[in-house]
Amino acid sequence: MGRLHPLVVHLPIGFIITALLLQWYDRRQNNITGIIGLIFLWGFIAAVLACISGYLLYIGEGYSFDTVKYHLWLGVVTALFSLLMYLRLKESAKIDFLRRLPPVLFSFVLLFLVSATGHLGGNITHGSDYLLEPLKMALGIVPEAPKSPILDEADWERAILYTDLVRPILDSKCVSCHGPKRDKGDLQLHDRSGILKGGGSGQVIVTDNPGESPLFSRLILPLDHEDHMPPKDKVQLSQAEIGVIKAWIANSNPFDASIADLGLDKSLFNSFFPKRPDNSYPDVQVAAVPADTITALKRKGFHIEKIAQNSNFIRVSCINMPSFADSDIDLLRSVAQQIVYLDLGGTKVTDALFERLRAMPHLTVLKLDHTAITGQYMENLQGLEYLHTLNLTYTQLREEYLPLALALPSLKKIYLFNTPIEGPITLKEGISKELQIDYGHYELPKIETDSIIY
Repeated sequence: MGRLHPLVVHLPIGFIITALLLQWYDRRQNNITGIIGLIFLWGFIAAVLACISGYLLYIGEGYSFDTVKYHLWLGVVTALFSLLMYLRLKESAKIDFLRRLPPVLFSFVLLFLVSATGHLGGNITHGSDYLLEPLKMALGIVPEAPKSPILDEADWERAILYTDLVRPILDSKCVSCHGPKRDKGDLQLHDRSGILKGGGSGQVIVTDNPGESPLFSRLILPLDHEDHMPPKDKVQLSQAEIGVIKAWIANSNPFDASIADLGLDKSLFNSFFPKRPDNSYPDVQVAAVPADTITALKRKGFHIEKIAQNSNFIRVSCINMPSFADSDIDLLRSVAQQIVYLDLGGTKVTDALFERLRAMPHLTVLKLDHTAITGQYMENLQGLEYLHTLNLTYTQLREEYLPLALALPSLKKIYLFNTPIEGPITLKEGISKELQIDYGHYELPKIETDSIIY
């Protein structure tokens, strides 16, 4: 019933405003005083229903009393004044002190009450800045949305796990429903005392046992599970944020210990370090590709996208063109200067392609997986000074041609999984020791969600 409040609350507002407008319209003739009084009576009845449903909503949705008290009491006073106005206008009423008060006084009081009550209700629903937000945005004042915490990579171990990570995560993802203004389930997560106190269902933390701690265990439930938190229509925690919550509980949920004190691994916090600028692509300027050229290439089956909004370089993929052959590379001649990422995996290209790729001077990433490539003629790639990643998985790469690939001037990573070259191989003199040769054959560790039984 409480959830009907947003619907019911508009009825008394409509009745009261209508009655006030009619009262102003009939201020001289007084021809419809009885009808206006009747409308105020309807406003009173509707206001009582709104107060009851509002009270039920306050209880059921976990709002704190400090958040709703002024809205609630003004709603009650509005209902009472609607009744008083009805009694003041009713001809048969014999209440002397009401007769001595001018109706215009009641009108102004009611107008103030219905406006203030509605405004406070809007603040509860939409936030205190809801009405002023458009004006602020017009003036260039944009409110900051809650952000994930950020750590200084140079000093990450000195960060306090709760203060610098756990609390910001809870503030951005949980406190809107479990905080000082709204405590669904009698649970508040905005401070230490609320977290340790728990909610109506009991403790939310079992020290050193994340699996038995609702604060963590509800985060990893399937999204459609009725106990999953946050609710699926809310912004969810990232895997990195869930990992931090788990590590905090597993290490006795301290409120003042640093990461160094707890001996936690740096990999747990990689997502919270500021993103470094992407320097993997050439630092040169090229002309933008005309829109009609991109449209024409997409019609031929190419997938094309810019690598960034502020760059004219593009990625090109032939994922939808399994019949793509060596000669088809000429279709990309008009955008050869702009291509930095080329995916030809799963196509019919051969070693003859390498000579044609010399026309793409800024090529940085080349994917030739699942093709008939053997590596012959790969010396034609020597002139590609920016080529740093080469994917040759699921190809027929021959060991005799591998040195041609390893000798590429800027090569940093080469993928050789499922090729005739099993590895590992010994790098010859002159080959960069920073070169990563990826042979695959990984074993993935189990994660929490692997143990969920549906």
